[in-house]
Amino acid sequence: MSERKAILTIEGKDPVEFPIMSPTHGNDTIDIRTLGGKTGFFTYDSGFLSTASCKSKITFIDGDKGELLYRGYPIEQLAENCNFLEVAYLLKNGELPNKKEKEQFESTIKSHTMVHEQLAKFFSGFRRDAHPMAVMVGVVGALSAFYHEAMDFSDAEHRSISFNRLVAKLPTIVAMAYKYNTGQPFMYPRNDLGYTANFMHMMFGTPCEEYKPNPVLVRALDIIFTLHADHEQNASTSTVRLAGSSGANPFACIAAGIACLWGPAHGGANEACLNMLEEIGDVSRVPEFIARAKDKNDPFKLMGFGHRVYKNFDPRAKLMRKVCNEVLTELGLENDRLFKLAMELEKIALEDPYFVEKKLYPNVDFYSGIVQKALGIPTSMFTCIFALARTVGWMTQWEEMITDPEYKIGRPRQLYVGAAKRDVVPLDKRA
Repeated sequence: MSERKAILTIEGKDPVEFPIMSPTHGNDTIDIRTLGGKTGFFTYDSGFLSTASCKSKITFIDGDKGELLYRGYPIEQLAENCNFLEVAYLLKNGELPNKKEKEQFESTIKSHTMVHEQLAKFFSGFRRDAHPMAVMVGVVGALSAFYHEAMDFSDAEHRSISFNRLVAKLPTIVAMAYKYNTGQPFMYPRNDLGYTANFMHMMFGTPCEEYKPNPVLVRALDIIFTLHADHEQNASTSTVRLAGSSGANPFACIAAGIACLWGPAHGGANEACLNMLEEIGDVSRVPEFIARAKDKNDPFKLMGFGHRVYKNFDPRAKLMRKVCNEVLTELGLENDRLFKLAMELEKIALEDPYFVEKKLYPNVDFYSGIVQKALGIPTSMFTCIFALARTVGWMTQWEEMITDPEYKIGRPRQLYVGAAKRDVVPLDKRA
């Protein structure tokens, strides 16, 4: 059977053929790598809406169906049956671990949770009121100054060491950023606790008394980590890949991903959503803000609704809605003002013809901010939590890229629309 081809016809030129590549799931893709050489033309695709930048075996999203798969497994099944470190193992290795592999992986991660003591001194160089994401960018980027003995990335063992270190140390660094901001002493990790319980210990524990994690709350945060572990070729993942394509070390690549994630249109969306709920303030004001959201002349946007990829219900939002209920019930916050407000917004958005027609369904950010606030995590830390979880996906994507025999340094082209070539006029003759 002959390979399928796409034929491009350009006025005044002979037709040219390009191979069509078929994925496991998703859209067929036209391979245009030879387009420039064959035609002298480039494609223009601002925001990469129709461009596949790489081949990947890690994550697949079907936005029309509202489906998210990690290595082929539906996110709903993983959140229900696996903890975050099992998901981390799956993303890195391609298969879920058996009992022995799970225990060994968890033990390895625990052995890397401490950071170099000298690194703690970095924090004192920041203002106490610095945004935690600013601190994260600096501290994570500085890790390469402390852990530079395993930097041969052609060596699988060296890549695994870097993966383990980053996945293990991000909770410690995030918790340290929080403690520094609040003026409390740093808490050392405890290897007798699981990954998420240990993070909560470092966040909320003090030297004054033993911190006892609530299993319902630990499970809720663990699910948040799982839901944010990877999400295909989004802005921050593409940033990590682009930085890594130059041969930059993984600590620098993850710092670049964190910087990108900080943007309010990306990782900062759940923070923006909670701020919006605070702005609305009360259920009685919901109709007013719904009307504003529909008004084209009003700059107000209803945060937490709709998604660039999902044209159906965000599958992660369904899971987070359930988690939200469980957490608020456990903490006796069923009548929480923000939760009631969120439920009223959700009800109207799911019934109002304007939102239904535009498919503006609640997304994962709509609920995750409420859950994190209920857990005692301040709004400024939401994106740090996101970065902690997404580091697993970033490192998996980074390794997939640098081990791909077809990978090259990223070099997007442009459609230049500036001034035409011109000569410099001597200073005394310029008008």
